[in-house]
Amino acid sequence: MDLKIKNKNALVCGSTQGIGKATAIALAQEGVNVTLVARNRDKLKAVLAELPNPEQHSYIVADFANPRDLQEQVIKFIERNHGFHIVINNTGGPRSGAIVTASLEEFENAFTMHIKCNHILAKATIPFMKTEGFGRIVNVISTSVKEPIPGLGVSNTIRGAVGNWSKTLSNEVAPFGITVNNVLPGFTDTERLAEIIKIKANAENTSIENMTETMKNYAPAKRFAQPEETANVITFLASEAASYVTGINIPVDGGRTKSL
Repeated sequence: MDLKIKNKNALVCGSTQGIGKATAIALAQEGVNVTLVARNRDKLKAVLAELPNPEQHSYIVADFANPRDLQEQVIKFIERNHGFHIVINNTGGPRSGAIVTASLEEFENAFTMHIKCNHILAKATIPFMKTEGFGRIVNVISTSVKEPIPGLGVSNTIRGAVGNWSKTLSNEVAPFGITVNNVLPGFTDTERLAEIIKIKANAENTSIENMTETMKNYAPAKRFAQPEETANVITFLASEAASYVTGINIPVDGGRTKSL
């Protein structure tokens, strides 16, 4: 299938590892001009070198914990280079733990990284999308949007807020050829998952190997996803082929989510 996004410009957040990196590679393979965003310059340079035709891609150094700096860096890039047809909102999740023990600061930090930063990027990029008559915003969230996950109190709360922010935005921008969708990864073989497995294993006084097998069995597919599998869904949603798909949540979880 020709996704018809060659020479489009994409901003991919959290793109030095995991799903973000896999998405940057997948988009670059489709001929998209990719701009990576993360806080570590050395890691950004390393990923840039891995992309097909690295000379046509670029990066922005910014930390989602500092939304004003993110806003400044992205606006500066747009003014000096080009706008973006595609935005992939993706950043690490909040610390795990019961909601009753969570501090106000944890909620505030998560709100900043997942709501404020998404909103900053949307406001910075939507004007260009409107002039082009084409825009794709894909938010990488979590299956907790549909079913809260035990032990992820802050994450469940903030991810749900992102889902509702996204749905509201999708209705407002749809007349301009702009779609806004959410991809909800299940257990994906990333550093984040390894951290969660270790915490769960310690809490339940079992080995990492046993906890890994237990968590694989939560999904009917009986395995974890690879980042590339989620990246393929994101890339489709970012394409011309998905032009009539907007305002939805798509789990990529091997069937783990029990609701429709």
